Amino acid sequence: MPVTDDAPTIAAPRKRAVRRRLKGWFAAHARDLPWRENRDPYRVWLSEIMLQQTQVETVKPYFARFLAAFPTVHDLAAAPEQQVLRLWEGLGYYRRARGLHAAAKVLVSEHNGQFPRDLAALQNLPGVGRYTAGAIASIAFDLPAPILEANTIRLFTRLTAYRGDPTSTPGQKYLWRVAEALVPPEGASQFNQAVMELGALVCTPKAPKCDACPLAKQCEANLQDAVELLQPTTKKLKFVDVNEAAVVVYKGEQVLVRQCGPGERWSGLWDFPRFAVESEGPLFAQDELTKKVAEQTGVEVRGASHLKTLKHGVTKHRITLDCYTAKRTAGRLKSTADSPTRWIDPAELGELPLSVTGRKIAKLIG
Repeated sequence: MPVTDDAPTIAAPRKRAVRRRLKGWFAAHARDLPWRENRDPYRVWLSEIMLQQTQVETVKPYFARFLAAFPTVHDLAAAPEQQVLRLWEGLGYYRRARGLHAAAKVLVSEHNGQFPRDLAALQNLPGVGRYTAGAIASIAFDLPAPILEANTIRLFTRLTAYRGDPTSTPGQKYLWRVAEALVPPEGASQFNQAVMELGALVCTPKAPKCDACPLAKQCEANLQDAVELLQPTTKKLKFVDVNEAAVVVYKGEQVLVRQCGPGERWSGLWDFPRFAVESEGPLFAQDELTKKVAEQTGVEVRGASHLKTLKHGVTKHRITLDCYTAKRTAGRLKSTADSPTRWIDPAELGELPLSVTGRKIAKLIG
C-alpha cells in the first residue's frame, strides 16, 4: 500500500485478507447494540445521526426514547418540532434533530416514507452527507458504498501508513479512495460495521491494541512500527473562554422564557434571557444585566440576585455562566415570530425543550 496522496493500489490478496479477517473478528466481537437488531433503514439512519460526535453509551437511551415516540418515519414527520427537540434535549448539536425532522418530512412527501437506495438521493435529504448516505446504503441495503468517519479515518490511516495530514482535503480524498477500494461488492453491511467496530474497540486513538488486532499483519503502520509517527486524525480544538449570564426574571409566580432564534446557539430551544457579559463576577454585573435583559426581552428588572455559577463547554467554547434571579419592574415583552418571548409557570418548563444548562436552572428554581 502506498504512503502518498496518490490513489491507493491495494493488492487483491491483501483486500481479501482484510475482508476475511474483519468478517471473522466482527462475528466474534460485535457489540449487542439496539440499532443492530435489524437492518431497517429508519433505525440505521436514526442511529447514525445520533452517533455523530456522540458516544455509544450516551446514544442508547435517546435511541430507545425516539423509537418509542416515533416508531416510523411517518410518526417523526408528523411530530411537532418542539416534541422532537424535547426528546433530543441533552444530546447536543441540535441541528441534527432539526435536520432529522426535516428529512423525515421529505421522505414522507417525496418518497412515500421509503428510503431511496441511490446515494445521490440519500445525500439530498437534509442533514445527510456522504458518510451517512454511505452508512444507510451499505448497512441497510448491503450496497457497496464506502464510509469514512472518525474510527475509519484512524484505521485506514494506519492500515496504509498514510504519512500526510488525514484531516486535510488531500488526506480526506485519499482515505475515501481507500474506503472505496476495500468495501466488498457483497457483504458491505457487515464489512462497514466491522471496520467501524474495530476502530472503536481496538484501533483506538491512544494505546491501540495492535496485539489483539485481526489486521495486524495487513497494517502497514504496525509492520513499519510507525503507529506513533503518523499525524493525528482529528484536529485539536483551540478553546475560547467565555463569560455569560442567564437571568430568571419573575413576574409574580411566573418566569420569563424566550425561544432561541435562527442562527443562535440553541435555535428552536427555549431558554431564560442569556447573553455574554464583560463584567467579572456577580458583584459587578448589576448594571450590565439590567441593560441587556431590557435589550433582549423589552423587560426592565431590578434586584438581580446571584443564584449559581455553572461551567460547561459548547464546541470550542468553555463557558462560565453566572445565573441570577430578578423581578420585573416595567416594560413590554419584545417578541418576534422567529424568537417568541412569554411568561409561563415554572411547572411548564418540563414541557419545553431547554439546553442542558437551561434545564439545570429550571431545576434550581423548581
